[in-house]
Amino acid sequence: MKILIIRLSSIGDIIQCMSVVGGLKHKFPEAEIHWVVRADMASLVKIDPRIDRLWAFDRKEGLAGVFKLGALLRKEHYTLIYDAHSNIRSNILKAFLCPFGLCNLGGKNKLVTRHKSRFKRFLLFRFGINRLPKPFRALASFQTPLSKWDVNTFDTPFNDWNFPAATKDKINQLMLQELPDKKKFVTLVPSAAWALKRWPVKYWQELVRLREDLHFVVLGGPDDTFCEDIRSAAPERVINLAGRTSLMESFCAVWHSPYVISGDTGFLHAADLFQKPGQAIIGPTAFGYPSNPRMKIMEVDLPCRPCTKDGSTQCKIKEERKCLMDISPRRVAKAIEF
Repeated sequence: MKILIIRLSSIGDIIQCMSVVGGLKHKFPEAEIHWVVRADMASLVKIDPRIDRLWAFDRKEGLAGVFKLGALLRKEHYTLIYDAHSNIRSNILKAFLCPFGLCNLGGKNKLVTRHKSRFKRFLLFRFGINRLPKPFRALASFQTPLSKWDVNTFDTPFNDWNFPAATKDKINQLMLQELPDKKKFVTLVPSAAWALKRWPVKYWQELVRLREDLHFVVLGGPDDTFCEDIRSAAPERVINLAGRTSLMESFCAVWHSPYVISGDTGFLHAADLFQKPGQAIIGPTAFGYPSNPRMKIMEVDLPCRPCTKDGSTQCKIKEERKCLMDISPRRVAKAIEF
């Protein structure tokens, strides 16, 4: 038996989609699982050893490359196909694997597609009419379509993530060896692609000051210079890894973390996938809610929420980022539990 998953990008969506592998293995333990992914994202999928083969697509090859890949995939004779992307490229691949949807005739459901509910999203962000699940749990949105295959159990524990040895060594050197033995620590993810999704820096600083009993690790990119301001709140208890780790190394840091506090970012999805306890600070966006019951949702109920898909818009009320400003550092600090 062979199962194909098609999810080409992006980082957050790939991480969320990886949650289905456990469910597939639980239902079909002997199945061989293949995954089609964009070449520059392939390293993420490689950390799951339960995926038997990766088909890496280089977007530089354009549509010609998609047609070539489709011809190769057709020779694999897949038993089940899950299109978790539903875009032009994945539709072309499906045309090779299941022309005109013929493989689904007679209620066979060989091909399952995760649809993006574009019209419902349009209603939500344009008119404030919400016809989507509330809260919209990202991992669950990738898992639900597989109910057509009677795949409904996704919480099977899994700990054997296959991070490269060099990645594990670097995290050990930069983070684990720098933390006091047996001292509890919390990983903070203060950054986000859009400023509208960011909890204020001064709140992160206050959180560090309030929990004098804890050490902290801060993750961020090379442009997130404000992470050093967070470290300055208690430099003896905070390790700032912003700009010092690659994407893969940062995910490895999340894997090693006993507790994670993050906004709506790819690292939150990684913590969700790894079943880490922690807190999700959810502001204006609609789709970042974790599924892991060990992850507490920190949010404020406002009539203007959610106002954006990804934080790229402007606040609709005068009190900018009120949905985040009203989540106090004291509330977050009190909720930390190991």
